[in-house]
Amino acid sequence: MSSNMPPVAKKVPTERTHHGDTVIDEYAWLSNKEDPDTTAYLEAENDFLKQQTSHLADLQEQVFQEIKGRTQETDLSVPSRKGRWWYFSRTEEGKQYAVSCRVPADSDAPPEITPGIRLDREQVILDGNELAGDSPFFSVGTSSVTPDGTMLAFSTDYKGDERFTLRFKNLETGELLPDEITDIFYGGAWSADGSAFFYTRVDDAWRPFQVYRHTLGTQEDVLVYEESDERYWVGIGLTRSEKYLVLGAGSKITSEVRILDAADPAGEFQVVRPRKTGVEYGVEHAGDFFYVLHNENAQNFELATAPLDDPGTWTPLIAHREDTRLLEIDAFSDHAVVHFRRDGLTGLRVLPYSGAGETWRERVEASERNAYEIDFPEPLYDVGPAGNPEFTTTRLRLAYTSMVTPPSVYDYELDSHELILLKRRPVLGGYDPADYEQFRDWATAEDGTKIPVSIVKRKDAAKPAPTVLYGYGSYETSIDPGFSVPRLSLLDRGFVFAVAHVRGGGEMGRRWYEDGKLTRKRNTFTDFVAVARHLKASGWSDRVIARGGSAGGLLMGAVANLAPEVFAGVVAEVPFVDALNTILDPSLPLTVIEWDEWGDPLHDSDVYAYMKGYSPYENVDGRPYPPILAITSLNDTRVLYHEPAKWIARLRATAKGGPFLLKTEMGAGHGGRSGRYDAWREEAFALSWIIERGTS
Repeated sequence: MSSNMPPVAKKVPTERTHHGDTVIDEYAWLSNKEDPDTTAYLEAENDFLKQQTSHLADLQEQVFQEIKGRTQETDLSVPSRKGRWWYFSRTEEGKQYAVSCRVPADSDAPPEITPGIRLDREQVILDGNELAGDSPFFSVGTSSVTPDGTMLAFSTDYKGDERFTLRFKNLETGELLPDEITDIFYGGAWSADGSAFFYTRVDDAWRPFQVYRHTLGTQEDVLVYEESDERYWVGIGLTRSEKYLVLGAGSKITSEVRILDAADPAGEFQVVRPRKTGVEYGVEHAGDFFYVLHNENAQNFELATAPLDDPGTWTPLIAHREDTRLLEIDAFSDHAVVHFRRDGLTGLRVLPYSGAGETWRERVEASERNAYEIDFPEPLYDVGPAGNPEFTTTRLRLAYTSMVTPPSVYDYELDSHELILLKRRPVLGGYDPADYEQFRDWATAEDGTKIPVSIVKRKDAAKPAPTVLYGYGSYETSIDPGFSVPRLSLLDRGFVFAVAHVRGGGEMGRRWYEDGKLTRKRNTFTDFVAVARHLKASGWSDRVIARGGSAGGLLMGAVANLAPEVFAGVVAEVPFVDALNTILDPSLPLTVIEWDEWGDPLHDSDVYAYMKGYSPYENVDGRPYPPILAITSLNDTRVLYHEPAKWIARLRATAKGGPFLLKTEMGAGHGGRSGRYDAWREEAFALSWIIERGTS
């Protein structure tokens, strides 16, 4: 095969019939990961990609050096206090992974720490570089210290398939315990006394469905909970107060919580309230009562309280509001903080327990009367609680960023209401926020709905300009205004960067999400196209390059089919582009639990017809398409590699235009390559392709 010619995937017609509809899938064979023909085809695609992009090598290297040059490679996080220790992490120049550390807490003020300089009595908890060794992939799934600070539970993955091995380390002696547990999921929780660790396992469909209890020094772990409903995931955590273990089971639309006294790890978990279809709730321990955040008869959620001896009886505290989506509640000994979303932006509401009253109910009702919100000056930003492990504290740690302000860590002093900047991520190379400007614009969708758009550009950039338009639009996930070092390589070349906050996301509340899922999913795609057209019509953009990943990759494939003429290029990362075939197959990872998000085409003919009408792979036709770059990973367990492989093969065989390129990471998972330098090079590759599309 000539290196100038793209690979041609063989066609092996595979017939399937659903609801009387017979479909031929000629590239289904690519789903066989063990077939040598599959590996050969993916490697041929990678070779073709290298040939097609070899002229971008200098630009790729330039962008990589820009990212590297703007990043303070030897850096550290702001210490967070937990018990007798301050915990933080270091990164060091030339090393791929972070190093987790701690120092004794001699006072309430965080220690003065300097990048590259070790502290007296500094202890390394976990060195990712040492653990990774020469492995091309490495990831930590959990890192959890016992309440008394003496033992560490940590899990590692060396393939990218998100199957972790759990180990335990004595932090007083540095000794690794012989206990070793394989094939576990993310997360986990310690009992109050540190004698037992709870963890989860997944089934063959990659669904976390079991919770086990491991007692240190023993070999037989105890199954404490198994979820039989295939729509539900399970997880386990320890409350900030360290008084309760919380075991949650949830589908996309329903949840059920069980609690257990953390001092009694062998006890029985108590159900807070039995699951009721469509009702989601979470429980937070607040000392002598519980907070419950729920959506029963409250689309945007309501905050309630409940007594410790009757956690299923809920009394409203913050009532439902049409304009405010309550996101989470963080409880402390003397106050609580509500994280919320309003008008497309996040915010924080503080509830101080400083009012009159002798009972907990009187105190908490007074806290709502005295509640206040923290103000922030920028027109676009994202804020949320961050690193608040201590139950008793007079400060709130929060994370803040905007499209021009690098990620920042503040302590908010609850007594004085003062915001104390602890750290703003350094951006080297002379970055000045005053050189850039951000805007909130609004596009009009086909049905008249106003779609928010976040925009950032250099102040001196000409208009109209080449534009990268990013979107996601699923699972109520919000793409909030945030800062990006790699993005500066676009902005400094005159690009505009925009985020289309399309329906299916959560930017405008729960209704925004519901209007972009199930049989209203097309709104996600038409909203994005409407934003792209608006950017051109209003003078922002001359050419638009679309970018999205995972479910946002479905968006990319759908808009390429809907309006290929609107886009100068499309970057689809780990894209969910074979949506119909995947959601039809209950044996695949995630399928059954996804039916609440997309519908069940296997058993419902109307859902089948609706999904077939938008699924990217099913709707490729012979029109001219823009250039498309699809990026995937062989070990991805969420969006399997064969989806973009099949999509590119069909585009190349059916559509005009292009070119259509496929890049497969042969040793990574859903998040791509794991080391930070490797990740920067991957981003530099994508950005160089985008720059060419926008400027050629």
